[in-house]
Amino acid sequence: MTKNRKTKETDIEVSLNIFGSGKSKIASGVGFLDHMLESFSKHSLIDLEVTCKGDTHIDDHHSVEDIGIVMGSLFAEAIYPLQGMERFGSANIVMDEACVSCDLDLSNRPYLVYDIEVSGKVGQFDTELVEEFFKAFISNARISAHMVALRGKNKHHIIEAAFKSLGVALRRAMQKNERIGIPSTKDVL
Repeated sequence: MTKNRKTKETDIEVSLNIFGSGKSKIASGVGFLDHMLESFSKHSLIDLEVTCKGDTHIDDHHSVEDIGIVMGSLFAEAIYPLQGMERFGSANIVMDEACVSCDLDLSNRPYLVYDIEVSGKVGQFDTELVEEFFKAFISNARISAHMVALRGKNKHHIIEAAFKSLGVALRRAMQKNERIGIPSTKDVL
């Protein structure tokens, strides 16, 4: 599946295969985000290609947020209406001293609890943009997710553990289970 989005601030194309092998080709124009999306792809087993031409001469905000929007909306198109998948997933991911938890529900109802405190920069990357990416992705993917940093000091480790925990939790939630049918007592998700 492929989706394009062009605004005055960004020109983005995202392709994904939710049942892939974790291959990625990322060119977001934001180096640290490229690294995080490669980790996300590898650990979710979602094949992901991202290209973005953004107004990074201003800052990275529009590119980071808009990539989250496109990735999330494409993910939603791929999984809803949900059927034959586990629906719930969780992961605690450790990177050295850091540990981040992600618990999620492929609920078709967006909600994000984000309790990860990082400030400043990692290289040239503004760490406040991590939350902006997750807000955009979770909202457009229509997922309920709780992301909590359990411990950590190194900003790079905490952020990377967050991307990996989302990836692993999604992989587990998307686990095929035909016995469950539609995983809701409402008979629709």
